[in-house]
Amino acid sequence: MFVDNVKIYLKSGKGGDGHVSFRREKYIPNGGPDGGDGGRGGHIIFEVDPGNNTLMSFRHHRHYKATDGENGGKKRCHGKDAKDLIIKVPQGTIIREAETRKIIADLHERDEKKIIFKGGKGGKGNQHFATPTRQAPKYAERGREGKEYWVILELKMIADVGLVGYPNVGKSTLLSMVSNAQPKIANYHFTTLAPNLGVVTDKYGKQFVMADIPGLIEGASSGVGLGHDFLRHIERTKVLVHVVDASGSEGRDPVQDIYDIQKELTEYNPNMLKDKPQIIAANKIDISDENLERLVEEFEVKQGIKVVPISAAGNDNLQDLLSGIADLLETVTTEPIVFEPEFVDELDDPKYQKFTITEIEKGYFAVEGVGVEKMIGYTSLDTEKGLAFFQKYLREKGIIDALEEAGIQEGETVRIYNLEFDYYK
Repeated sequence: MFVDNVKIYLKSGKGGDGHVSFRREKYIPNGGPDGGDGGRGGHIIFEVDPGNNTLMSFRHHRHYKATDGENGGKKRCHGKDAKDLIIKVPQGTIIREAETRKIIADLHERDEKKIIFKGGKGGKGNQHFATPTRQAPKYAERGREGKEYWVILELKMIADVGLVGYPNVGKSTLLSMVSNAQPKIANYHFTTLAPNLGVVTDKYGKQFVMADIPGLIEGASSGVGLGHDFLRHIERTKVLVHVVDASGSEGRDPVQDIYDIQKELTEYNPNMLKDKPQIIAANKIDISDENLERLVEEFEVKQGIKVVPISAAGNDNLQDLLSGIADLLETVTTEPIVFEPEFVDELDDPKYQKFTITEIEKGYFAVEGVGVEKMIGYTSLDTEKGLAFFQKYLREKGIIDALEEAGIQEGETVRIYNLEFDYYK
Protein backbone atom coordinates (compact mmCIF):
# COMPACT_ATOMS: atom_id res chain seq x y z
CA MET A 1 0.00 0.00 0.00
CA PHE A 2 1.26 3.49 -0.90
CA VAL A 3 0.77 6.16 1.78
CA ASP A 4 1.79 9.78 1.18
CA ASN A 5 0.08 11.81 3.94
CA VAL A 6 0.06 11.12 7.69
CA LYS A 7 -0.35 13.02 10.94
CA ILE A 8 1.96 12.22 13.86
CA TYR A 9 2.83 13.59 17.32
CA LEU A 10 6.39 14.68 18.17
CA LYS A 11 7.92 15.65 21.51
CA SER A 12 11.57 16.43 22.08
CA GLY A 13 13.15 15.51 25.41
CA LYS A 14 13.13 17.67 28.53
CA GLY A 15 16.46 18.95 29.84
CA GLY A 16 17.72 17.45 33.09
CA ASP A 17 17.44 19.54 36.26
CA GLY A 18 20.48 21.17 37.81
CA HIS A 19 21.53 19.77 41.20
CA VAL A 20 21.82 21.45 44.61
CA SER A 21 24.67 20.10 46.71
CA PHE A 22 27.68 21.30 48.71
CA ARG A 23 31.21 20.07 48.93
CA ARG A 24 31.66 17.85 51.98
CA GLU A 25 35.13 16.41 52.52
CA LYS A 26 37.34 15.61 55.46
CA TYR A 27 38.87 18.79 56.89
CA ILE A 28 36.54 20.88 54.66
CA PRO A 29 33.29 20.94 56.66
CA ASN A 30 31.85 23.98 54.91
CA GLY A 31 32.72 23.54 51.25
CA GLY A 32 31.10 25.59 48.53
CA PRO A 33 28.31 24.59 46.14
CA ASP A 34 29.15 21.76 43.76
CA GLY A 35 25.82 20.84 42.14
CA GLY A 36 26.23 19.66 38.56
CA ASP A 37 24.26 20.70 35.47
CA GLY A 38 21.48 18.70 33.88
CA GLY A 39 21.94 17.05 30.51
CA ARG A 40 20.26 18.16 27.29
CA GLY A 41 17.02 16.53 26.25
CA GLY A 42 16.93 14.46 23.09
CA HIS A 43 16.41 16.18 19.72
CA ILE A 44 13.80 15.04 17.20
CA ILE A 45 15.77 14.42 13.99
CA PHE A 46 14.41 13.42 10.58
CA GLU A 47 16.66 11.56 8.16
CA VAL A 48 16.08 10.63 4.52
CA ASP A 49 16.06 6.89 3.85
CA PRO A 50 16.81 6.41 0.12
CA GLY A 51 15.41 2.86 0.22
CA ASN A 52 11.96 3.98 1.36
CA ASN A 53 9.25 5.42 -0.88
CA THR A 54 6.16 5.45 1.33
CA LEU A 55 4.98 6.77 4.69
CA MET A 56 3.19 3.51 5.40
CA SER A 57 5.04 2.79 8.67
CA PHE A 58 3.60 5.95 10.24
CA ARG A 59 0.07 4.59 9.92
CA HIS A 60 0.82 2.16 12.76
CA HIS A 61 3.11 4.32 14.92
CA ARG A 62 1.79 7.84 15.53
CA HIS A 63 3.55 9.08 18.69
CA TYR A 64 7.27 9.84 18.87
CA LYS A 65 8.95 11.10 22.03
CA ALA A 66 12.66 11.63 22.62
CA THR A 67 14.13 10.78 26.04
CA ASP A 68 14.82 13.36 28.75
CA GLY A 69 18.25 14.54 29.81
CA GLU A 70 19.75 13.20 33.02
CA ASN A 71 19.69 15.37 36.15
CA GLY A 72 22.93 16.84 37.44
CA GLY A 73 24.67 15.23 40.40
CA LYS A 74 27.02 15.96 43.28
CA LYS A 75 30.66 16.94 42.86
CA ARG A 76 29.91 18.96 39.74
CA CYS A 77 28.79 15.83 37.87
CA HIS A 78 27.07 16.77 34.62
CA GLY A 79 23.96 14.76 33.74
CA LYS A 80 24.17 12.79 30.49
CA ASP A 81 22.68 14.29 27.37
CA ALA A 82 19.75 12.25 26.12
CA LYS A 83 19.95 10.15 22.98
CA ASP A 84 18.41 11.86 19.97
CA LEU A 85 15.37 10.29 18.31
CA ILE A 86 16.03 9.74 14.59
CA ILE A 87 12.97 9.23 12.37
CA LYS A 88 13.56 7.98 8.82
CA VAL A 89 11.38 9.18 5.95
CA PRO A 90 11.43 8.93 2.13
CA GLN A 91 13.21 11.52 0.05
CA GLY A 92 10.77 14.30 -0.85
CA THR A 93 8.98 14.38 2.52
CA ILE A 94 7.64 17.73 3.67
CA ILE A 95 6.95 18.30 7.39
CA ARG A 96 4.15 20.72 8.28
CA GLU A 97 2.89 21.96 11.64
CA ALA A 98 -0.59 20.44 11.78
CA GLU A 99 -2.58 23.43 13.06
CA THR A 100 -1.19 26.15 10.79
CA ARG A 101 -0.06 23.78 7.98
CA LYS A 102 3.10 25.88 7.70
CA ILE A 103 6.19 24.10 6.39
CA ILE A 104 8.80 23.17 9.02
CA ALA A 105 11.20 21.38 6.67
CA ASP A 106 11.51 19.94 3.18
CA LEU A 107 13.71 16.83 3.12
CA HIS A 108 14.52 16.76 -0.58
CA GLU A 109 18.16 15.68 -0.64
CA ARG A 110 19.43 12.12 -0.58
CA ASP A 111 20.68 11.15 2.92
CA GLU A 112 19.60 14.55 4.29
CA LYS A 113 19.43 14.82 8.08
CA LYS A 114 17.78 17.69 9.94
CA ILE A 115 16.94 18.60 13.54
CA ILE A 116 13.23 19.40 13.58
CA PHE A 117 12.72 20.08 17.31
CA LYS A 118 15.60 20.58 19.72
CA GLY A 119 15.62 18.98 23.14
CA GLY A 120 15.30 21.16 26.22
CA LYS A 121 18.45 22.72 27.64
CA GLY A 122 19.73 21.23 30.87
CA GLY A 123 19.43 23.35 34.02
CA LYS A 124 22.50 24.76 35.73
CA GLY A 125 23.55 23.38 39.11
CA ASN A 126 23.94 25.59 42.17
CA GLN A 127 27.70 25.85 41.60
CA HIS A 128 26.91 28.60 39.07
CA PHE A 129 24.92 30.79 41.46
CA ALA A 130 27.40 31.56 44.25
CA THR A 131 28.13 35.25 44.81
CA PRO A 132 30.27 37.09 47.35
CA THR A 133 27.14 37.89 49.35
CA ARG A 134 25.40 34.52 48.88
CA GLN A 135 28.03 31.82 49.05
CA ALA A 136 25.75 28.86 49.71
CA PRO A 137 22.94 29.09 47.08
CA LYS A 138 20.20 26.52 47.57
CA TYR A 139 18.98 27.08 44.06
CA ALA A 140 19.49 25.26 40.78
CA GLU A 141 17.74 25.66 37.43
CA ARG A 142 15.12 23.25 36.24
CA GLY A 143 15.68 21.71 32.84
CA ARG A 144 13.79 23.25 29.94
CA GLU A 145 10.75 21.46 28.61
CA GLY A 146 10.94 19.82 25.21
CA LYS A 147 8.82 20.96 22.28
CA GLU A 148 5.69 19.08 21.34
CA TYR A 149 3.62 19.40 18.19
CA TRP A 150 1.35 17.43 15.93
CA VAL A 151 2.84 17.50 12.45
CA ILE A 152 1.74 16.36 9.01
CA LEU A 153 4.13 14.43 6.80
CA GLU A 154 3.54 14.85 3.06
CA LEU A 155 5.41 12.92 0.43
CA LYS A 156 5.92 14.87 -2.80
CA MET A 157 7.66 12.65 -5.30
CA ILE A 158 10.81 14.02 -6.88
CA ALA A 159 10.58 13.63 -10.65
CA ASP A 160 11.63 15.79 -13.58
CA VAL A 161 8.56 14.99 -15.66
CA GLY A 162 4.97 14.35 -14.63
CA LEU A 163 2.48 12.47 -16.80
CA VAL A 164 -1.01 13.88 -16.25
CA GLY A 165 -4.32 13.01 -17.78
CA TYR A 166 -7.62 11.31 -17.19
CA PRO A 167 -7.77 7.61 -16.21
CA ASN A 168 -7.19 5.02 -18.92
CA VAL A 169 -5.54 7.33 -21.47
CA GLY A 170 -2.30 5.30 -21.49
CA LYS A 171 0.01 6.99 -18.95
CA SER A 172 1.08 3.73 -17.33
CA THR A 173 1.62 2.09 -20.71
CA LEU A 174 3.73 5.03 -21.86
CA LEU A 175 5.89 4.93 -18.71
CA SER A 176 6.43 1.17 -19.06
CA MET A 177 7.52 1.55 -22.69
CA VAL A 178 10.06 4.34 -22.16
CA SER A 179 11.54 3.46 -18.76
CA ASN A 180 12.50 0.70 -16.37
CA ALA A 181 9.23 1.07 -14.45
CA GLN A 182 6.73 -1.79 -14.36
CA PRO A 183 3.39 -0.25 -13.37
CA LYS A 184 0.25 -2.36 -13.24
CA ILE A 185 -1.68 -1.85 -16.46
CA ALA A 186 -5.29 -2.74 -17.15
CA ASN A 187 -8.27 -1.31 -18.97
CA TYR A 188 -10.00 -0.04 -15.83
CA HIS A 189 -10.50 3.42 -14.46
CA PHE A 190 -8.22 4.25 -11.53
CA THR A 191 -6.02 1.21 -12.05
CA THR A 192 -3.15 3.40 -10.85
CA LEU A 193 -3.70 4.42 -7.22
CA ALA A 194 -0.09 5.39 -6.50
CA PRO A 195 2.47 7.34 -8.54
CA ASN A 196 5.07 5.29 -10.35
CA LEU A 197 8.60 6.49 -11.11
CA GLY A 198 10.83 5.46 -13.97
CA VAL A 199 14.24 6.54 -15.29
CA VAL A 200 14.05 7.45 -18.97
CA THR A 201 16.93 7.62 -21.47
CA ASP A 202 16.32 9.16 -24.88
CA LYS A 203 18.19 8.24 -28.08
CA TYR A 204 20.82 10.90 -27.36
CA GLY A 205 21.61 9.45 -23.94
CA LYS A 206 19.87 12.15 -21.91
CA GLN A 207 18.32 10.82 -18.71
CA PHE A 208 15.46 12.11 -16.59
CA VAL A 209 12.97 10.77 -14.06
CA MET A 210 9.36 10.46 -15.16
CA ALA A 211 6.37 10.03 -12.84
CA ASP A 212 3.03 8.53 -13.78
CA ILE A 213 0.61 10.64 -11.73
CA PRO A 214 -2.65 8.75 -11.09
CA GLY A 215 -5.59 9.78 -13.25
CA LEU A 216 -7.28 13.03 -12.28
CA ILE A 217 -11.00 13.71 -12.27
CA GLU A 218 -13.08 16.84 -12.27
CA GLY A 219 -13.08 18.39 -8.80
CA ALA A 220 -9.68 16.95 -7.86
CA SER A 221 -8.45 20.40 -6.77
CA SER A 222 -11.32 20.50 -4.26
CA GLY A 223 -10.33 17.13 -2.84
CA VAL A 224 -12.83 15.03 -4.80
CA GLY A 225 -11.73 11.42 -4.97
CA LEU A 226 -8.02 11.26 -4.22
CA GLY A 227 -7.44 14.65 -5.84
CA HIS A 228 -5.15 16.35 -3.32
CA ASP A 229 -3.18 13.15 -2.77
CA PHE A 230 -2.40 13.02 -6.49
CA LEU A 231 -1.93 16.72 -7.18
CA ARG A 232 0.77 17.22 -4.56
CA HIS A 233 3.12 14.95 -6.52
CA ILE A 234 2.95 17.25 -9.54
CA GLU A 235 4.32 20.22 -7.59
CA ARG A 236 7.97 19.08 -7.71
CA THR A 237 7.96 18.15 -11.41
CA LYS A 238 9.59 20.52 -13.91
CA VAL A 239 7.74 19.53 -17.10
CA LEU A 240 4.15 18.35 -17.55
CA VAL A 241 3.15 15.85 -20.23
CA HIS A 242 -0.57 15.84 -20.97
CA VAL A 243 -1.46 12.34 -22.15
CA VAL A 244 -4.79 12.27 -24.01
CA ASP A 245 -6.74 9.68 -25.93
CA ALA A 246 -6.54 11.25 -29.39
CA SER A 247 -8.78 8.52 -30.79
CA GLY A 248 -11.69 9.45 -28.54
CA SER A 249 -12.23 5.71 -28.10
CA GLU A 250 -14.15 6.15 -24.84
CA GLY A 251 -16.26 9.02 -26.10
CA ARG A 252 -14.06 11.71 -24.50
CA ASP A 253 -13.03 14.96 -26.17
CA PRO A 254 -9.22 15.21 -25.82
CA VAL A 255 -9.22 18.99 -26.31
CA GLN A 256 -11.69 19.49 -23.47
CA ASP A 257 -9.78 16.96 -21.33
CA ILE A 258 -6.64 19.10 -21.50
CA TYR A 259 -8.53 22.24 -20.52
CA ASP A 260 -10.17 20.36 -17.64
CA ILE A 261 -6.79 19.13 -16.35
CA GLN A 262 -5.28 22.61 -16.67
CA LYS A 263 -8.21 24.03 -14.70
CA GLU A 264 -7.73 21.52 -11.86
CA LEU A 265 -3.99 22.21 -11.72
CA THR A 266 -4.51 25.98 -11.62
CA GLU A 267 -7.17 25.77 -8.91
CA TYR A 268 -4.92 23.60 -6.77
CA ASN A 269 -1.91 25.88 -7.27
CA PRO A 270 -2.32 29.10 -9.31
CA ASN A 271 1.38 29.06 -10.26
CA MET A 272 1.45 25.43 -11.36
CA LEU A 273 1.17 26.03 -15.11
CA LYS A 274 3.15 29.28 -15.07
CA ASP A 275 6.20 27.51 -13.68
CA LYS A 276 6.10 24.32 -15.78
CA PRO A 277 6.50 23.90 -19.56
CA GLN A 278 3.91 21.58 -21.13
CA ILE A 279 3.87 19.10 -23.98
CA ILE A 280 0.95 17.01 -25.26
CA ALA A 281 1.22 13.29 -26.00
CA ALA A 282 -1.68 12.52 -28.36
CA ASN A 283 -1.96 8.78 -27.66
CA LYS A 284 -3.77 5.90 -29.36
CA ILE A 285 -3.32 7.21 -32.89
CA ASP A 286 -3.07 3.55 -33.95
CA ILE A 287 -6.80 3.35 -33.26
CA SER A 288 -7.75 6.71 -34.81
CA ASP A 289 -6.18 10.13 -35.37
CA GLU A 290 -9.45 11.97 -36.02
CA ASN A 291 -8.81 14.49 -33.17
CA LEU A 292 -5.15 15.08 -33.95
CA GLU A 293 -5.71 18.05 -36.25
CA ARG A 294 -7.92 19.78 -33.65
CA LEU A 295 -5.31 19.25 -30.94
CA VAL A 296 -2.55 20.73 -33.09
CA GLU A 297 -4.67 23.73 -34.10
CA GLU A 298 -5.90 24.47 -30.55
CA PHE A 299 -2.67 24.01 -28.62
CA GLU A 300 0.38 23.99 -30.93
CA VAL A 301 -0.72 26.68 -33.37
CA LYS A 302 -2.63 28.96 -30.99
CA GLN A 303 -0.70 28.45 -27.71
CA GLY A 304 2.73 27.12 -28.65
CA ILE A 305 2.32 23.84 -26.74
CA LYS A 306 3.90 21.09 -28.83
CA VAL A 307 1.63 18.15 -29.76
CA VAL A 308 3.33 14.80 -30.45
CA PRO A 309 1.19 11.97 -31.91
CA ILE A 310 2.13 8.61 -30.38
CA SER A 311 0.96 5.07 -29.81
CA ALA A 312 2.29 3.95 -26.45
CA ALA A 313 1.04 0.39 -26.91
CA GLY A 314 2.53 0.19 -30.41
CA ASN A 315 5.80 1.95 -29.47
CA ASP A 316 5.22 4.48 -32.25
CA ASN A 317 6.93 7.90 -32.23
CA LEU A 318 7.96 7.64 -28.57
CA GLN A 319 11.51 8.86 -29.24
CA ASP A 320 10.13 12.06 -30.76
CA LEU A 321 8.14 12.61 -27.58
CA LEU A 322 11.21 11.97 -25.41
CA SER A 323 13.27 14.40 -27.49
CA GLY A 324 10.59 17.07 -27.06
CA ILE A 325 10.57 16.48 -23.30
CA ALA A 326 14.37 16.66 -23.13
CA ASP A 327 14.31 19.97 -25.03
CA LEU A 328 11.82 21.41 -22.51
CA LEU A 329 13.99 20.24 -19.61
CA GLU A 330 16.86 22.24 -21.09
CA THR A 331 14.78 25.41 -20.58
CA VAL A 332 14.18 24.93 -16.85
CA THR A 333 16.47 25.08 -13.85
CA THR A 334 18.48 22.00 -12.95
CA GLU A 335 18.04 22.74 -9.26
CA PRO A 336 15.37 20.67 -7.46
CA ILE A 337 12.14 22.40 -6.55
CA VAL A 338 12.36 23.05 -2.80
CA PHE A 339 9.64 24.31 -0.46
CA GLU A 340 11.03 26.89 1.94
CA PRO A 341 10.31 26.69 5.71
CA GLU A 342 7.50 28.96 6.94
CA PHE A 343 6.92 27.78 10.50
CA VAL A 344 8.28 29.79 13.45
CA ASP A 345 8.29 27.93 16.75
CA GLU A 346 6.58 30.10 19.36
CA LEU A 347 8.95 28.75 21.99
CA ASP A 348 11.79 30.42 20.08
CA ASP A 349 9.95 33.75 19.84
CA PRO A 350 10.44 35.87 23.01
CA LYS A 351 7.05 37.58 22.66
CA TYR A 352 5.32 34.24 23.30
CA GLN A 353 7.57 32.97 26.04
CA LYS A 354 6.47 32.51 29.60
CA PHE A 355 8.44 32.91 32.79
CA THR A 356 8.29 31.47 36.28
CA ILE A 357 9.08 33.04 39.65
CA THR A 358 10.29 30.98 42.59
CA GLU A 359 11.07 32.17 46.12
CA ILE A 360 14.18 30.15 46.84
CA GLU A 361 14.46 31.38 50.41
CA LYS A 362 13.08 34.27 52.39
CA GLY A 363 13.70 37.48 50.43
CA TYR A 364 15.41 35.74 47.48
CA PHE A 365 13.46 35.30 44.22
CA ALA A 366 14.51 33.58 40.98
CA VAL A 367 13.01 34.44 37.59
CA GLU A 368 13.31 31.79 34.85
CA GLY A 369 12.24 31.75 31.22
CA VAL A 370 13.80 31.34 27.77
CA GLY A 371 12.77 34.85 26.69
CA VAL A 372 14.23 36.46 29.82
CA GLU A 373 17.52 34.64 29.36
CA LYS A 374 17.76 35.65 25.70
CA MET A 375 16.92 39.25 26.56
CA ILE A 376 19.80 39.40 29.04
CA GLY A 377 22.09 37.84 26.45
CA TYR A 378 21.59 40.64 23.90
CA THR A 379 21.19 43.58 26.31
CA SER A 380 24.13 45.56 27.66
CA LEU A 381 23.32 46.45 31.26
CA ASP A 382 26.49 48.53 31.55
CA THR A 383 24.92 51.39 29.61
CA GLU A 384 22.12 53.71 30.61
CA LYS A 385 20.19 52.86 27.47
CA GLY A 386 20.56 49.11 28.06
CA LEU A 387 19.49 49.43 31.69
CA ALA A 388 16.42 51.43 30.66
CA PHE A 389 15.50 48.75 28.10
CA PHE A 390 15.92 46.06 30.76
CA GLN A 391 13.61 47.85 33.20
CA LYS A 392 11.03 48.46 30.44
CA TYR A 393 11.14 44.77 29.47
CA LEU A 394 10.51 43.64 33.04
CA ARG A 395 7.45 45.88 33.30
CA GLU A 396 6.01 45.14 29.85
CA LYS A 397 6.32 41.39 30.29
CA GLY A 398 4.58 41.56 33.66
CA ILE A 399 7.63 40.33 35.59
CA ILE A 400 7.52 43.24 38.07
CA ASP A 401 3.80 42.66 38.73
CA ALA A 402 4.42 38.92 39.16
CA LEU A 403 7.22 39.57 41.66
CA GLU A 404 4.94 41.82 43.67
CA GLU A 405 2.19 39.20 43.60
CA ALA A 406 4.75 36.69 44.91
CA GLY A 407 5.31 38.99 47.88
CA ILE A 408 8.64 40.64 47.15
CA GLN A 409 9.54 43.63 49.31
CA GLU A 410 11.87 46.53 48.64
CA GLY A 411 15.49 45.64 49.24
CA GLU A 412 14.98 41.92 48.60
CA THR A 413 16.99 40.11 45.96
CA VAL A 414 16.01 39.02 42.44
CA ARG A 415 18.12 36.60 40.40
CA ILE A 416 17.67 36.22 36.64
CA TYR A 417 20.18 33.57 35.64
CA ASN A 418 23.64 35.09 36.26
CA LEU A 419 22.28 38.54 37.04
CA GLU A 420 21.42 39.45 40.64
CA PHE A 421 19.95 42.76 41.80
CA ASP A 422 17.95 44.28 44.68
CA TYR A 423 14.34 45.19 44.08
CA TYR A 424 13.16 48.78 44.50
CA LYS A 425 10.00 50.38 43.09
